[in-house]
Amino acid sequence: MGFDKIFAKIGDSTVIEYTINAFLQCDSVNDIIVVINEKNVQRIKDLVPKINSEEKIRICTGGESRRDSVANGLEHVGKESAYVAVHDGARPWIRPTQIEKVFEASLTYGAAVSARPITDTVKRCDPDGSIIESISRKDLWAMETPQIFRTELLKRAYKQAIIDNKKVTDEVSAVELIGESVQVVHDPFKNPKITFPDDLKTQEFTH
Repeated sequence: MGFDKIFAKIGDSTVIEYTINAFLQCDSVNDIIVVINEKNVQRIKDLVPKINSEEKIRICTGGESRRDSVANGLEHVGKESAYVAVHDGARPWIRPTQIEKVFEASLTYGAAVSARPITDTVKRCDPDGSIIESISRKDLWAMETPQIFRTELLKRAYKQAIIDNKKVTDEVSAVELIGESVQVVHDPFKNPKITFPDDLKTQEFTH
C-alpha cells in the first residue's frame, strides 16, 4: 500500500474506524485494545474521540512480529475478561453478527475462528514458480479473524510460543503448539484483509 493501510479511507471513515465500530456493536465486547506501532499511536488517539466510545478503547504498542504484538496486547487484557478476540485491523468488512457467532462457538469449544472454505484450485510451486503438484481443496479452510479464545488458553499458548521462539502467523497456530483444537465458524460474507489499493473497492459496507 505504501502507507499504513488501517488509515486508508473508505468513504468518510478510515479502515480502522470501520473495524472498531463493528466490535462496538457487539454485546459480547466489553473493551477494545488497539495494538499499533509506536509511530502511529497519536493518530489512533486522535481518532478515538470520533468513535464515541472512548472509555471502551485502550491503546498499546506492538512488537517486531505479530506474535510479539499480540503478546503485548494480552498483557493489557483485564483479569475479568474470560474470553479474548484477536482481529486484524485491516479486515474492516467483518460483521457484528459474525463476531457474535464466533464468540458463541468459543463458549462451547474454548477456541473458535472465523473462516471460509477454500473454493479456488490450489497448486504447490517450487521457488522458481513452476507448479509441482495439485492440492485437494477438500476440507481446506482459509483462516480469517476474529479468532476468539478463553483468555487463559491464549495467554498460555503465546507464553509457550515465546519460550520456544516459534513464529506464529495467527492465534490458531499458537494454540496448535500446545495441542489444543480450534473450531471453525463459516463466514458467508467476504472479509478480506486489505493488502493492495484495489482491495478498498471490493465491496460496500452493510454494517
